Amino acid sequence: MPRPRAFDERQVLERAREQFWATGYAGTRMDDIAQATGLGKGSLYGAFGDKSKLFHRVFGDWCTAVVEVAEGRLAGGPDAEALARLSGYVHLMAENTASDTERRGCLLAKGAAELAQHDPAVAARSAETMTALLTLLRTEISAAQRHGDIDSAADPERLAVLLLTVVRGIEAVGKAGLDPETLRNIADTALAVLPMPEGQKRLATGRGPARENELGAITAT
Repeated sequence: MPRPRAFDERQVLERAREQFWATGYAGTRMDDIAQATGLGKGSLYGAFGDKSKLFHRVFGDWCTAVVEVAEGRLAGGPDAEALARLSGYVHLMAENTASDTERRGCLLAKGAAELAQHDPAVAARSAETMTALLTLLRTEISAAQRHGDIDSAADPERLAVLLLTVVRGIEAVGKAGLDPETLRNIADTALAVLPMPEGQKRLATGRGPARENELGAITAT
């Protein structure tokens, strides 16, 4: 009968994530992970495998969290509230980036930029995550079209790609140093350019209250 593990696996994964997030995959050694988690390398290898397998575990958990955050804002509901849900999600992404004062960015973006070209597992998980986000955005855009808040003649797939590019781009330019108000203005502009039915004036969706970074605060990743 195998012996029970004498450590909290979730806590170890969180500390490993923080190390990879701070120093990147190439810049992180198993010695660094051992020091961050308080475990010996033998215990790490036994529980999670080598550095690549450990990163894949951490990266996959993070990608799951990215989709779960989006689902929390784009979970469906009355068509009349679809535009507000879209607005809430786009503004949340801007606020998350604005609150990232250390400019660490998103582990999804960092991991994909560093490894997707050479690591099929990271490339596939990144693409799967983006597809899931596009599906959520497209569903809400279609709902807003049914309610008459977005022009029904517009292609919801193209609009979803636009909004996804904006929210991921906000993270990139925020990390590069654009100030928080500019990031919020980008979110406002992206929502403002969604095509309206002819002759209709859009009611202001407004910015939601500033919130704690929902991804940075997640302990389930």
